[in-house]
Amino acid sequence: MYLATPFVLTICRLYPRWARWSTLAGLFLASLSLVASSFCGGALQLVGVQGVLFGVGGCVAYCPSTLYIDEWFSRRKGLAYGLVWSAAGVGGVVFPLVLQALLDTLGFRTAMRISACILFACSAPLAFYVKPRLPYLANPHNVKKPFDMRFVTSRRFVLHQTANVIEATGYFLPGIYLPTYARETFGTSTFMSALTLMLSNISATAGLAIMGSMTDRLHVTTCMIISAAGASVSVLVVWGLAESLPVLYVFCVLYGISAGSWASTWPGIMKEVSQNGEEEGYGHIDPVMVQGHLCVGRGVGNVISGPLSNALIKGMPWKGQVMGGYGTGYGVLIAYTGLTAVLSGMGFLWRFLGLL
Repeated sequence: MYLATPFVLTICRLYPRWARWSTLAGLFLASLSLVASSFCGGALQLVGVQGVLFGVGGCVAYCPSTLYIDEWFSRRKGLAYGLVWSAAGVGGVVFPLVLQALLDTLGFRTAMRISACILFACSAPLAFYVKPRLPYLANPHNVKKPFDMRFVTSRRFVLHQTANVIEATGYFLPGIYLPTYARETFGTSTFMSALTLMLSNISATAGLAIMGSMTDRLHVTTCMIISAAGASVSVLVVWGLAESLPVLYVFCVLYGISAGSWASTWPGIMKEVSQNGEEEGYGHIDPVMVQGHLCVGRGVGNVISGPLSNALIKGMPWKGQVMGGYGTGYGVLIAYTGLTAVLSGMGFLWRFLGLL
């Protein structure tokens, strides 16, 4: 979903009349992939339909919202983006509970078919309200010409993208291991283990909206350092020293609010890169395409975080040798996550040094 974003956005720009209906088409493709997954007989087939096909469908469905927010909002654009992105946190709390109940009572194949129907029935009616503000001919972006992507080589964008990728390599690690960590460390039940992710997701919902509002008022690097400070303290101090389940839950809330809010700094990056484009010799820069390439950076970090996490916990380093979470075998993973959280605020330093 992340990696395909700039390509889908480009198609939407080139063919604006079709763009409005891509939300509906993407929802149909995503729902179809869930149905197809119910007929799979092996892991590779699941990777193809639930991994690739569902991801492409989700991206096609999602991109018009990103596209049109840039048209509909100006002064509170950051808040608008934050609220839209925060919806993923709500879905991350509600839908897993529904899916787990379906799996437990009906089995995998029936659960996938029913979830496909739920996804399409709940989302498709809303797709008709995802529409542009500007008429096609009045929108200066709706011209069939090659896009100037030279901004991806600008120092300003490269510095922001570097922080974006580094943050992403660490951000997804707690989400991969928190339920397992809670179960292995504190002997929790399945629900109490899953509660770690639920708390993180619902907290990220609030964090994204709050940070989106802040980007409308503060410089983007100030927002970054706020997110970085909160995330690094929550990981290195709260999770790192946690010796009880309630403290781990506190970490989940703090991490969701701070680290989960990172994506809402993107409107600030979009504004800064696009507004300085012509002055720096890169011509007109479409802010939506800046967001598309930031998605690629986050996607790269997401892909890296999977095998990286395996390497970080291999052999359970530091287990029983130090206190708190650092001595559970996940210590190196916690330390790395905290380090990436610290480095995600490097934009503030670059601005102080005059590089931004």
